[in-house]
Amino acid sequence: MIQSTLTPLGLYSADAEELLCATCAQESLLGVYRQQVNGPALGIFQMEPEDFNDIWTNYLAYKPALAGQIRALCQGLMVASDLVNNDGLAIAMARVHYERAPGALPDAGDLAGMWGYYKQYYNTPGGSAKQADFYRNYHTLVQGSAR
Repeated sequence: MIQSTLTPLGLYSADAEELLCATCAQESLLGVYRQQVNGPALGIFQMEPEDFNDIWTNYLAYKPALAGQIRALCQGLMVASDLVNNDGLAIAMARVHYERAPGALPDAGDLAGMWGYYKQYYNTPGGSAKQADFYRNYHTLVQGSAR
């Protein structure tokens, strides 16, 4: 679904796909959690409404073609709560979140690089994610093997 969502947007790469898989595994255990318990995060990437709105206001407002393509993924109003049940929208918004971060995406085979990029730009340095959990979730849920 990542490839089919991002390719028409011009945002697909193998590196982006792997980083999004790792992020989804960490944030929601690949969709087990779609709304944060006692918190604001929504969807398979657990994006907070503030981040959703900031992306629209400070990034997509200046990229009308991309904004239009992302709007087409949603029926009706474009609101953060759409992330809960619209995985295509959640994928696109998580990818745009990373798209506006500085520097190149880490290589798909570089788990340490993916962890660092995720921690810096998605979870944030002060966020609660732990490297051991990220690695375990990636190996178990994305690769299908325990390490």
